[in-house]
Amino acid sequence: MEWLIVIAEFLVNEILSVPAFLIGIIVAVGLIALRRSAGQVIGGAVKATLGFLLIGAGADLVVASLDPLGVMIQGATGAQGVIPTNEAIVGIAQEQYGAQVAWLMILGFALSLVLARFTPLSYVFLTGHHILFMATLLTIVLATAGYSGSVTVLVGGALLAILMVSLPAFAHPWTRRITGDDSIAIGHFGTAGYVAAGAVGRLTGGRRSRSTEDLKLPEGLRFLRDSMVATALSMVLMYVVVSLVFFAREGETAYEAFDGGATGSGNFVMQSVTQGLQFGIAVAVILFGVRTILGEILPAFQGIAAKIVPGATPALDAPIVFPYAQNAVLIGFLTSFSGGLIGLAVLSLWLNPALGLALILPGLVPHFFTGGAAGVYGNATGGRIGAAAGGFVNGLLITFLPAVLLLVLGDFGTANTTFGDTDFGWFGVLIGYGAGIGSVGGLIVVALLGALILTSAILVQLRVVRGGWDPSPHREFPAPTADGAAEGQEGAPAGSSAGTAGSYPKIIPPRGAPTPPPPPQ
Repeated sequence: MEWLIVIAEFLVNEILSVPAFLIGIIVAVGLIALRRSAGQVIGGAVKATLGFLLIGAGADLVVASLDPLGVMIQGATGAQGVIPTNEAIVGIAQEQYGAQVAWLMILGFALSLVLARFTPLSYVFLTGHHILFMATLLTIVLATAGYSGSVTVLVGGALLAILMVSLPAFAHPWTRRITGDDSIAIGHFGTAGYVAAGAVGRLTGGRRSRSTEDLKLPEGLRFLRDSMVATALSMVLMYVVVSLVFFAREGETAYEAFDGGATGSGNFVMQSVTQGLQFGIAVAVILFGVRTILGEILPAFQGIAAKIVPGATPALDAPIVFPYAQNAVLIGFLTSFSGGLIGLAVLSLWLNPALGLALILPGLVPHFFTGGAAGVYGNATGGRIGAAAGGFVNGLLITFLPAVLLLVLGDFGTANTTFGDTDFGWFGVLIGYGAGIGSVGGLIVVALLGALILTSAILVQLRVVRGGWDPSPHREFPAPTADGAAEGQEGAPAGSSAGTAGSYPKIIPPRGAPTPPPPPQ
């Protein structure tokens, strides 16, 4: 039986948990279903794989540019606590539960395809690394509650499958508001933060708040309309300010924030400037990777929908929405990080002394990816104010939820790291306390929770998504002009249209954003 475990771990660790390979396989299957030639199948699969590798390369650049900034922020503020890092907690858990995680992930993915085929929830969750993260969380929680390996795999696999098809449905009205159609869905376990951002955006932004992409700048500042330039300059400013505060507090010790250190104060400042510029490059690489992958996966999914899972919609990673509102990504990131700092203050002054909750430090990487996406969702329903408010709420959620989640992780609750995104928090807490009842009673509670989520998602899909419900009907979208800029209606995003799809406005993505290709002939 050991060879089966080796094969399972290989499939999970080397293929299914690598989004690029998973996407390439899915695209190849879709193109084969469309009866494309061998050359087209290979070319499409390779290009899709390269697109996701570009996203990964951009993400690595983001992490590399944010690492020194995180060190300097901690040094400048003197904050100490737990930094949520999905990769870190998964790596620790793999040593003890690697085989269970592998089987749970494979079972969950297979069951999700069955649910997508035979229920109205026709979403195929393709964010492989997040599937691995959730599989690990479920394994830890169920094993900590005392269940055997086989029970953990079976129950956890079913729960994972339910989440993979349900969460995209809950978020889809807001996702559709961003993309303008049903061609893609969000497949990321930060969904609660995105839905909250969209809801808060509608409450705070209203009709009058203009889109983040509809900036009116003086002639001398028009260069800031280029999102890459605006992002890079904003990060340079943030880097330089934090580095100077850190240097004022720690002196030459601050030089060690950079890999290899700095040779002097001037070099220290210029390395800060360089890292800020690198961040702008990283975001540009991610956006290019998104456009590349969408050009291949959307036509492939038409083949999958026709042959394998009728009506299938690909559920993709959070950066998939970045090109639709690039300025909102930066706003969401900054306000999410601000929310994390305020959440840390609340934990320090109240919740830690009163309830013993751990201090959660704001990790820049989760705040960038989930906060940036939350900014896009908030902008879709509430413009600039909505983007800021949505990012801020996301920041609070990914601060408080991980603090509570630590209480149900058993020995892993003392690992000085935890899962960071919103869905790991609320779902892990519910399953943890439900399974904590123990024995058959705990399994019944967990099963009821899974059934409740699945039933609710089906109702949302049938009545809300298919009913064409618009989460922000108060925001109108005028027809685009010849150069692609919107005009006329106050608060309308650039490049939008008043056409309808269902009962919601049809949005034409801004210039440069990914758009669905024409149907295959």
